[in-house]
Amino acid sequence: MYAHAKPPHTTQPATPDTLYASGTVDEDFTFNDRVAEVFDDMLSRSIPSYRTVIEGTAQLLAARLPDGATICDLGCSTGTTLLELARLTSGRQFRFIGLDNAPAMLDKARRKTAMFGKTGQVSFRETDITTGPLPPASAFVCNYTLQFLRPMARQAFVERLLAALPAGGMLILSEKTISHAGRLNRDFIDIYHAFKRGQGYSELEIAAKREALENVLVPFSAQENIAILRQAGFTEVEIFFKWFNFLSLVALKQGSHGPL
Repeated sequence: MYAHAKPPHTTQPATPDTLYASGTVDEDFTFNDRVAEVFDDMLSRSIPSYRTVIEGTAQLLAARLPDGATICDLGCSTGTTLLELARLTSGRQFRFIGLDNAPAMLDKARRKTAMFGKTGQVSFRETDITTGPLPPASAFVCNYTLQFLRPMARQAFVERLLAALPAGGMLILSEKTISHAGRLNRDFIDIYHAFKRGQGYSELEIAAKREALENVLVPFSAQENIAILRQAGFTEVEIFFKWFNFLSLVALKQGSHGPL
């Protein structure tokens, strides 16, 4: 069952994110060695309610999946999400597989997993999630990853995930979003920048990071993300978390292997 107790998080002190402290942008954002080194700090300070989303994901997995099920994280980066899910669902014998195409991210993920003695439960594979083989899994987690795929490729990618899931399988999708209500969208962006300032980022850093991501991260609206999931064939799609321009969705494939 879902672990309500609060033992220490399966993380280590993160290297502070100072990548854009100078305000200089030398290249578009990419998941290289420099980013991998500070990525855990970057996530916790850049994504509102980051741990709340992971906790909600753990609750949904525990509610819908049988003991021993396999969960696959697509674009797993440094493995933080999977390590936290393993901790929060302790006792359910879930297996976790992380897929990513960034060697620097996977190196750090494997080191962290070994540090916390989770190598028997959590493993990682280097692959392109859009073309490489997908492991048999009861659930896919795709957190803040779809937004980095070319917009024209997203529908086919989500359809690929649906085809790989068993009946009753689950997809968790979290994304940064854009609102088509122009005035509110500007308000949401301003509120998000205020959040980042509250996390210690300077105006210079915020502007530089936005420039680096401009041609790399292309957000869809909440409605567009839901439409992709429904068009792919997911029969139940619901928002389980929303914070201004951030969104988390759960989608189920037709059929059932839950609730327990």
